[in-house]
Amino acid sequence: MTERQESGRPSFFLDLINRMSGDDVTGLAAQLAYFFLLSLFPLLLFLVSILPYLSLSPQDILNLVRSYAPQESMQVIERNLNQVMQGNGSVLSFGILATLWSGSNGINTMVRAFNRAYKVVENRHFLVARAMSMILTIAMIFVFVVALLLPVFGRQIGLFFTSNFGLSDEFLHIWNALRWVVSSLVLFFVLTMLYWIAPNKKINCLSVMPGALAATVGWCLVSLGFSFYVEKFGSYTSTYGSLGGIIVLMIWFYLSGFIIIIGGEINAIKSERKKPNC
Repeated sequence: MTERQESGRPSFFLDLINRMSGDDVTGLAAQLAYFFLLSLFPLLLFLVSILPYLSLSPQDILNLVRSYAPQESMQVIERNLNQVMQGNGSVLSFGILATLWSGSNGINTMVRAFNRAYKVVENRHFLVARAMSMILTIAMIFVFVVALLLPVFGRQIGLFFTSNFGLSDEFLHIWNALRWVVSSLVLFFVLTMLYWIAPNKKINCLSVMPGALAATVGWCLVSLGFSFYVEKFGSYTSTYGSLGGIIVLMIWFYLSGFIIIIGGEINAIKSERKKPNC
């Protein structure tokens, strides 16, 4: 028997499965999905309002969302984005406030999930916790804008090198593939910051990278897999009618929230296993 078995400690994956039930991961993921949905359309409203300052078009926003979101839900997003564009610029402040409020509620849900994972109690003052959630929400919006700009300017940079340095079209294909890598790195950075700052516990930044890496890879695989399933086998429209797109969007948000919380659980398990056994 190994030292780990002699100590009565379960295997890593069995421990993770037990925590999923004990920490109510599925319930917290459902809460995250709800706040993600509340945040999405105010965020689109805010992005549409600042498009003239970024030299971008609404299609650039849709292309970024389309890279990850299931195709069936894109109809709902495009329809709502078109309705938003028919409004006026005075809704910018509403978009900012609604995004900050709903987004910070989502961050608060993550904080509760990570605190449960580390078995710590949230004793920070309400205003401090809310301010931290607001700051993290602003940071995530900023990263989202950067992720929006990267494909656009990345394409322009690739065309510049291709046309001015006589590079082949193969370079452009490779460059486009690298832009996907950059998007994944941006996601990894965001998750690392969340896992490091959100819990009410002093954590080494490097110690949260395994969970951030697992969540990044898991989220990309789950998003692509779910999109493929909906496109090839799903029949949500025939089952739910006009609500099919919303149902698909909610399931995708639920899976995303589930993966994010699992990443926090992975970090908590690794942190606990570094402690000497009593």
